Amino acid sequence: MIPLILRLDVSGRPQGWMPWEQAVVVYSKNRVSWSAGENVFRVYGGVNRASGERSFLDIHSIVAVKGRSKGSRFSAVPPLSNRELFRRDNHQCMYCGCGFKVSELTRDHIVPSSRGGADSWTNVVTACKRCNHFKGSRLLKECGLELLALPYTPNFTEYLALQNSGRILVDQMDFLKSGFSQHCRWL
Repeated sequence: MIPLILRLDVSGRPQGWMPWEQAVVVYSKNRVSWSAGENVFRVYGGVNRASGERSFLDIHSIVAVKGRSKGSRFSAVPPLSNRELFRRDNHQCMYCGCGFKVSELTRDHIVPSSRGGADSWTNVVTACKRCNHFKGSRLLKECGLELLALPYTPNFTEYLALQNSGRILVDQMDFLKSGFSQHCRWL
Protein backbone atom coordinates (compact mmCIF):
# COMPACT_ATOMS: atom_id res chain seq x y z
CA MET A 1 0.00 0.00 0.00
CA ILE A 2 1.42 3.35 -1.04
CA PRO A 3 1.12 6.12 1.58
CA LEU A 4 -0.12 9.62 0.79
CA ILE A 5 2.26 11.79 -1.22
CA LEU A 6 3.25 15.21 0.15
CA ARG A 7 2.31 17.82 -2.46
CA LEU A 8 4.33 21.04 -2.64
CA ASP A 9 4.20 24.11 -4.82
CA VAL A 10 7.24 24.89 -7.00
CA SER A 11 8.79 27.01 -4.25
CA GLY A 12 8.69 24.07 -1.83
CA ARG A 13 5.77 25.14 0.35
CA PRO A 14 3.51 22.25 1.42
CA GLN A 15 0.07 22.33 -0.19
CA GLY A 16 -1.50 19.10 1.04
CA TRP A 17 -1.59 15.34 0.72
CA MET A 18 -2.48 13.47 -2.45
CA PRO A 19 -3.17 9.79 -3.05
CA TRP A 20 -0.83 7.88 -5.33
CA GLU A 21 -3.48 7.85 -8.09
CA GLN A 22 -3.46 11.66 -8.22
CA ALA A 23 0.36 11.62 -8.20
CA VAL A 24 0.30 9.31 -11.24
CA VAL A 25 -1.82 11.89 -13.07
CA VAL A 26 0.58 14.68 -12.08
CA TYR A 27 3.56 12.65 -13.32
CA SER A 28 1.85 11.56 -16.55
CA LYS A 29 0.84 15.15 -17.40
CA ASN A 30 4.45 16.26 -16.85
CA ARG A 31 3.43 18.63 -14.05
CA VAL A 32 6.22 17.57 -11.64
CA SER A 33 8.63 20.46 -11.16
CA TRP A 34 10.91 18.50 -8.85
CA SER A 35 10.68 15.70 -6.35
CA ALA A 36 12.42 14.74 -3.13
CA GLY A 37 12.45 12.11 -0.47
CA GLU A 38 14.21 8.82 -0.03
CA ASN A 39 11.06 6.79 -0.62
CA VAL A 40 10.21 5.98 -4.22
CA PHE A 41 7.19 3.86 -5.10
CA ARG A 42 6.89 1.96 -8.35
CA VAL A 43 3.42 1.81 -9.88
CA TYR A 44 2.89 -0.66 -12.71
CA GLY A 45 0.68 -0.11 -15.74
CA GLY A 46 -0.28 -2.22 -18.69
CA VAL A 47 1.77 -4.33 -21.10
CA ASN A 48 2.86 -2.85 -24.45
CA ARG A 49 1.43 -5.03 -27.21
CA ALA A 50 4.37 -4.43 -29.57
CA SER A 51 7.28 -4.83 -27.15
CA GLY A 52 5.65 -7.02 -24.52
CA GLU A 53 7.15 -4.80 -21.79
CA ARG A 54 5.13 -3.70 -18.81
CA SER A 55 5.03 0.05 -18.15
CA PHE A 56 5.80 1.54 -14.75
CA LEU A 57 6.16 4.90 -13.06
CA ASP A 58 8.36 5.76 -10.07
CA ILE A 59 6.69 8.19 -7.65
CA HIS A 60 8.61 10.05 -4.95
CA SER A 61 7.09 10.63 -1.51
CA ILE A 62 7.49 14.42 -1.89
CA VAL A 63 6.44 16.07 -5.15
CA ALA A 64 6.52 19.75 -6.20
CA VAL A 65 3.76 20.39 -8.72
CA LYS A 66 4.01 23.00 -11.50
CA GLY A 67 1.36 25.68 -11.76
CA ARG A 68 -0.34 28.05 -9.44
CA SER A 69 -1.23 26.96 -5.94
CA LYS A 70 -4.87 27.22 -4.93
CA GLY A 71 -5.08 30.35 -2.83
CA SER A 72 -3.04 31.37 0.18
CA ARG A 73 -3.46 28.56 2.68
CA PHE A 74 -0.77 30.04 4.91
CA SER A 75 -2.79 32.99 6.12
CA ALA A 76 -5.89 30.91 6.86
CA VAL A 77 -6.55 29.36 10.25
CA PRO A 78 -6.76 25.58 9.89
CA PRO A 79 -10.18 24.10 10.60
CA LEU A 80 -10.64 22.89 14.16
CA SER A 81 -11.67 19.27 14.62
CA ASN A 82 -11.39 16.93 17.58
CA ARG A 83 -9.09 14.58 15.69
CA GLU A 84 -6.47 17.26 15.04
CA LEU A 85 -7.01 18.87 18.48
CA PHE A 86 -6.35 15.56 20.26
CA ARG A 87 -3.27 15.02 18.11
CA ARG A 88 -2.05 18.57 18.83
CA ASP A 89 -2.29 17.82 22.56
CA ASN A 90 -0.75 14.36 22.07
CA HIS A 91 -3.91 12.58 23.34
CA GLN A 92 -3.16 13.96 26.78
CA CYS A 93 -5.59 15.69 29.14
CA MET A 94 -4.35 19.25 29.61
CA TYR A 95 -5.61 19.23 33.21
CA CYS A 96 -4.56 15.92 34.78
CA GLY A 97 -1.75 15.12 32.33
CA CYS A 98 -2.80 11.53 31.67
CA GLY A 99 -2.86 10.00 28.20
CA PHE A 100 -6.12 8.55 26.91
CA LYS A 101 -7.73 6.78 23.96
CA VAL A 102 -9.71 8.97 21.58
CA SER A 103 -13.00 7.59 22.93
CA GLU A 104 -12.09 8.85 26.41
CA LEU A 105 -11.25 12.41 25.33
CA THR A 106 -13.36 15.55 24.94
CA ARG A 107 -12.91 19.11 23.70
CA ASP A 108 -12.95 21.57 26.60
CA HIS A 109 -13.45 25.30 26.19
CA ILE A 110 -11.16 27.20 28.56
CA VAL A 111 -13.64 30.06 28.57
CA PRO A 112 -16.89 28.10 28.32
CA SER A 113 -19.17 28.65 25.32
CA SER A 114 -21.95 29.53 27.75
CA ARG A 115 -19.81 32.48 28.87
CA GLY A 116 -18.99 33.70 25.39
CA GLY A 117 -15.88 31.61 24.80
CA ALA A 118 -15.01 30.99 21.18
CA ASP A 119 -14.69 27.58 19.56
CA SER A 120 -11.12 28.32 18.44
CA TRP A 121 -7.71 26.66 18.63
CA THR A 122 -6.59 29.10 21.34
CA ASN A 123 -9.64 28.54 23.55
CA VAL A 124 -9.89 24.75 23.47
CA VAL A 125 -7.80 21.95 24.91
CA THR A 126 -8.01 18.19 25.10
CA ALA A 127 -9.54 16.98 28.35
CA CYS A 128 -10.49 13.59 29.71
CA LYS A 129 -14.18 13.15 30.40
CA ARG A 130 -13.63 13.21 34.16
CA CYS A 131 -11.77 16.55 34.18
CA ASN A 132 -14.16 18.11 31.66
CA HIS A 133 -17.15 17.08 33.76
CA PHE A 134 -15.47 18.44 36.92
CA LYS A 135 -14.72 21.79 35.24
CA GLY A 136 -18.20 22.08 33.78
CA SER A 137 -19.03 25.61 32.67
CA ARG A 138 -16.72 27.26 35.17
CA LEU A 139 -13.57 29.27 34.54
CA LEU A 140 -10.25 27.73 35.56
CA LYS A 141 -9.86 30.00 38.59
CA GLU A 142 -13.37 29.08 39.78
CA CYS A 143 -12.63 25.35 39.89
CA GLY A 144 -8.93 25.40 40.82
CA LEU A 145 -7.67 23.76 37.63
CA GLU A 146 -4.52 24.79 35.80
CA LEU A 147 -3.49 24.11 32.21
CA LEU A 148 -0.40 21.99 31.69
CA ALA A 149 0.28 23.71 28.36
CA LEU A 150 -1.12 26.74 26.60
CA PRO A 151 -3.29 26.13 23.55
CA TYR A 152 -2.06 27.41 20.20
CA THR A 153 -3.16 27.54 16.60
CA PRO A 154 -1.07 25.20 14.46
CA ASN A 155 0.37 26.70 11.30
CA PHE A 156 -0.54 25.10 7.98
CA THR A 157 2.54 22.84 7.92
CA GLU A 158 1.81 21.56 11.43
CA TYR A 159 -1.82 21.05 10.45
CA LEU A 160 -0.78 18.87 7.50
CA ALA A 161 1.26 16.73 9.87
CA LEU A 162 -1.67 16.52 12.30
CA GLN A 163 -4.00 15.45 9.46
CA ASN A 164 -1.82 12.52 8.46
CA SER A 165 -0.32 11.74 11.86
CA GLY A 166 0.89 8.19 12.26
CA ARG A 167 1.09 7.64 8.50
CA ILE A 168 3.84 10.12 7.61
CA LEU A 169 7.06 8.72 6.21
CA VAL A 170 10.32 9.76 7.87
CA ASP A 171 11.50 11.78 4.85
CA GLN A 172 8.14 13.59 4.71
CA MET A 173 8.26 14.42 8.43
CA ASP A 174 11.84 15.66 8.15
CA PHE A 175 10.71 17.96 5.34
CA LEU A 176 7.67 19.22 7.28
CA LYS A 177 9.55 19.82 10.55
CA SER A 178 11.38 22.78 9.05
CA GLY A 179 8.04 24.62 8.96
CA PHE A 180 6.97 23.88 12.55
CA SER A 181 6.73 26.68 15.12
CA GLN A 182 8.35 26.64 18.56
CA HIS A 183 4.86 26.01 20.06
CA CYS A 184 4.62 22.56 18.50
CA ARG A 185 4.78 20.05 21.36
CA TRP A 186 3.59 16.79 19.81
CA LEU A 187 6.75 15.70 18.04
